[in-house]
Amino acid sequence: MTMLFRLMAPIALSLAALPLRAEVNIQEVTSDGGITAWLVEDHSIPFTALELRFRGGASLDEPGKRGATYLMSGLLEEGSGDMDAQDFTRARENLAASFNYDVSDDTLSVSAKFLTENRDEAIDLLHQSLTEPRFDEDAITRVRAQVLSIIRSNAQDPNDIAGEAFAQQTYGMHPYGTAMEGTEESVSALTREDLIHAQHNALAQDRLYVGAVGDITPDELKTLLDDLLGDLPTAGAPLPGPANPAFDGQVRQVPFNTPQSVVLFGQPGMGQDDPDFFAAYLLNTILGGGGFESRLMKEVRVKRGLTYGVYSYLVDRDQAKVWMGSLASANNRVAEAVGLVRDEWRKAREEGVTEEELSAAKKYLTGAYPLRFDGNGPIANILVGMQMSGMPIDYIATRNSKLEAVTLDDVNRVARELMDPEKLSFVVVGQPEGLDDAPVIAPASTDADAETETTPDAVPLETSN
Repeated sequence: MTMLFRLMAPIALSLAALPLRAEVNIQEVTSDGGITAWLVEDHSIPFTALELRFRGGASLDEPGKRGATYLMSGLLEEGSGDMDAQDFTRARENLAASFNYDVSDDTLSVSAKFLTENRDEAIDLLHQSLTEPRFDEDAITRVRAQVLSIIRSNAQDPNDIAGEAFAQQTYGMHPYGTAMEGTEESVSALTREDLIHAQHNALAQDRLYVGAVGDITPDELKTLLDDLLGDLPTAGAPLPGPANPAFDGQVRQVPFNTPQSVVLFGQPGMGQDDPDFFAAYLLNTILGGGGFESRLMKEVRVKRGLTYGVYSYLVDRDQAKVWMGSLASANNRVAEAVGLVRDEWRKAREEGVTEEELSAAKKYLTGAYPLRFDGNGPIANILVGMQMSGMPIDYIATRNSKLEAVTLDDVNRVARELMDPEKLSFVVVGQPEGLDDAPVIAPASTDADAETETTPDAVPLETSN
């Protein structure tokens, strides 16, 4: 999904990043209260990055209350305790601290950065925002208006319209098939009590993952964890069940007045817990995840100039594993682009990839990996992603060797088993020519009972790990 809306505090702290490191030493820390975190100590700079992530996110919205978690997350910095929004912002800025609150379909995230000398005060303020948000009516009105503006803007964006249609067709009545921002009707109807329920549903210890990087010792982190998180509810709302994504192999079109059609496509995918994940990851890199060296980019852009870019990516949601892709092309050439994607999908399945392609993909992925560890914040984010994906604590040290161990036979076997040209489904938004046989579906309704999703958070697998 195109996340245009970020209700975050301005970053008041700007410090040099940690140097790039080939080795990251991770410690598992458990507080006296039983809260576990992964820690990377670095005392060269007197500040710490803290990443909190709560599983569930916008998927926890109660029936008829779509958008409640999204709106609630935007209000966590709008006053807490005896501080209104301005007082809270002033207090945070005086501490040179940064608190960012974000939500996706599967998670609610809190990213914090603070100086060592102000650690206790910063943690007290962050704790207050998580446990005593005010949800003042004037703040609700202001932030609600921002959300409604985003919803209206998304309704005029072909990328978001494509995501809405794709999600509705793929996930149906599951929360993934509805917009996490909600609709104009559902958001307008949300009350303060709804936001309090959303807070209690989402912010709970039973779905919490923590990463910390910087100038803090294990004992100091133990105290911080209990002070910050020890009085959160022990359990939140139940997580939704499996989404059971549906792919029927059709091309669907959504009429929209634009000179260039937007295309989303997808089929069943694979999660990071699958033994064949690294083979699938390399296969996707060769097909559409490797920039200008990928097959799709060469065939659709370089050879024929049909698009500026075409990409594929494995998406590992908590309740669904899909393999997606996207492109945009002129209305009079988009049908050709769709056909080429189908052809390359079928070719990879039937003929496999070459040793040369596999070697290049391995070199690309292993060489780029250290570049992810470029600061306290990114590393803290990676630590949390590893925990949520069930990865071992030594994953960073072993990841590249696991990639190198994948053989050509492994990749081509996965291509035969996983790739399914008959299920590869497309949504085309625009005024496409040459797709006369494609079913026409209407843009998403704004009725609360017919909510649909903006473009999914289609983050390629392993980007946060």
